[in-house]
Amino acid sequence: MSFTRRSPSVHRRHVLTAALAATAGSLLLGACGSGAASTADAGTDRVGTGAEQINTSPDQHRIHVGKVSSIAAKVPARIRERGTLTFGLSTGSTPPLAFYASDDRTLIGVERDLATLVADTLGLKPRFTPLSWENLFVGLDSGKLDGVFSNVTVTEERKEKYDFATYRLDELGLEARKNSHWKVRGAADVAGKRIAVSSGTNQEKILVEWSRENEKAGRKPVDIAYYQNPSDYYLALQSGRIDGYFGPHPTAAYHVAASGQTEIVGTFSGGGKAVQGKIAATTKKDNGLVDAYAAALQHVIDNGAYEKVLARWNLRSEAVEKSEINPRGLPRTAE
Repeated sequence: MSFTRRSPSVHRRHVLTAALAATAGSLLLGACGSGAASTADAGTDRVGTGAEQINTSPDQHRIHVGKVSSIAAKVPARIRERGTLTFGLSTGSTPPLAFYASDDRTLIGVERDLATLVADTLGLKPRFTPLSWENLFVGLDSGKLDGVFSNVTVTEERKEKYDFATYRLDELGLEARKNSHWKVRGAADVAGKRIAVSSGTNQEKILVEWSRENEKAGRKPVDIAYYQNPSDYYLALQSGRIDGYFGPHPTAAYHVAASGQTEIVGTFSGGGKAVQGKIAATTKKDNGLVDAYAAALQHVIDNGAYEKVLARWNLRSEAVEKSEINPRGLPRTAE
C-alpha cells in the first residue's frame, strides 16, 4: 500500500490531516480561475463539486444491511452472547480511510462504513476504538479488539500472528494536474519527470527501480522529489514544480474528488510486481472470527452494499469480487 514501510516489522502508514484535501482543493480551485464553487467552504459538510461531493458531516446516512442468521452463526458463541464487536480504527485523519467529520469529533470514512456492514450482517452492534497504528496490533494481541479495519495490508510476516479477510485492493496512485494527457504504465512513462514521493515507502522503492531501469535503457532517470508535509506535495503540483505525486491510491482518489483539479494517471499494486497487495479485516489468529468476517464481506459484496460504500468514497477501482482468507501476502523484506 502507498504508505507501507519496507521495514521487516510493521508496515506503517503516514498520516494526512483531514484538512489536506480541502486546503489543497481550495488552493487548486482558487488558482484556476474557473469560477467553480470551492471544494470545502468554511462551515460546509461536503467536499468536492457536482456528483462527486463527499459527505464529511457527522451524520453520514450510512448504508446498512440486515442480519443473516447463517453467517451470524459462524461467530463464536461468547461474542454472540455479548452482542457487540469491538473494532479498532487508526487515529489521525487519513481521508477517505478514517478521519474526523466536520464536527472534529466523529470518526468517519470507508473503513468504518465497511466494518458497520460486517457487524450488521452478523447481527452485532459495532463499537469503534480509535487507536494509534501500533496500538491496533496491541489491542488485537491482548484480545481487547475483535478486529481492525484500518487499511492493513496482508503480509507473509503478519500472517504468522493474525488472520485476514480481504476487502480492498492495495493500490498506489500517481496523481497529476487535470488534463495532463499523461498515462503512466511503467518506467518509460516517467523518464525525466519530477515526481514527489514520501521517503521509505513502497512507492519510493518503485520509483527508484524505474529510475534505474530508465538509465539502463539509455533514458533519463526519474527526478525524485521529497517534501516535508503532505500538503506541500499538492502545492508543488499546482505550481508546476513537480509533474506528479506518487502516493496511496485512496488518498489520491479523495483528493481528486475534493479538488476537481487533478487526476490519477496511473495505478499500481502496493506489492509492486511481486504480488497484488490486498487490504483486509484483521483479527487475532485462530480466535474463530475470520470465517465470519469473510462470509459477511462476501455477502455485502454480492448484494451490492459494498459497491455503494466504495462509490461514496470514490474507491470503486479498489473493489474485490471475493473476500479471501489469508491469501498470499507481501513477501518478507529479506525474501
